[in-house]
Amino acid sequence: MPAPKNSFKAALAQGRTQIGLWAALTSPITAEICASAGFDWVLLDAEHAPNDIPTLMAQLQAMAPHPAHAIVRPPIGETWLIKQILDIGAQTILVPMVETKEQAEAMVRAVRYPPHGVRGVGASLARASAFNRIPDYLQTANDEICLLLQIESRAGLVNLDAITATEGVDGVFIGPADLAADMGFLGKPGADEVQTAVTEALVRIQSLGKAAGILTADQSLARRYVELGASFVGIGSDVGLLVNATGRLLSDFREHNQSVMGPAAGQVY
Repeated sequence: MPAPKNSFKAALAQGRTQIGLWAALTSPITAEICASAGFDWVLLDAEHAPNDIPTLMAQLQAMAPHPAHAIVRPPIGETWLIKQILDIGAQTILVPMVETKEQAEAMVRAVRYPPHGVRGVGASLARASAFNRIPDYLQTANDEICLLLQIESRAGLVNLDAITATEGVDGVFIGPADLAADMGFLGKPGADEVQTAVTEALVRIQSLGKAAGILTADQSLARRYVELGASFVGIGSDVGLLVNATGRLLSDFREHNQSVMGPAAGQVY
């Protein structure tokens, strides 16, 4: 019996657009809710969210019965950490802050078993092999791992071609927030100069034969990126959804209550 099929990797290879959601609340319950909403993928973030290996594993377990594919973003591209993330059962990893071909090559080696890489052989103890109940896991795991690299600096853009063309890289993700900051537009990823760079990068990634990805909470931008051919696009986050929904709920209630009872009604809150 081989390693589980990576449906997300297969979809990217076929050019099918995959729409996803960022998950940063570190909760298995939230992850389960998001995974059952109909998204193609849900990314569990360990770069900016307070996730660690146990919390990530709990969320992977909660997502397992649902069709949304789990992607994990580590805080940094370190071989030892990627080994642990793979062993808990993640099959797709998004590595942040990649700036050179050498980094890209190191990440390819990190996700592959020898002789094609340096991933440590210990899956018999881990969830990835169903705790050694998948007899052919070691022989088939490499083929089902999907490696995504995140470019989010001017240095990364300079080396975009070399990073993207690295054998073993399945897709390249553009991080507009950090890119905007590095370009001098902190907090303004929608700035014209940033969007020009993003657009050119997305088009260039595809021209090199790789899947292009991006995240934005701006729905009009998300549609534009899809039209440009980006094939894995995040359209929001669990944090953003909760912040917006709670704020809107209270605002709508107060507005309605004041319209019925008058301005003084708002003073009781």
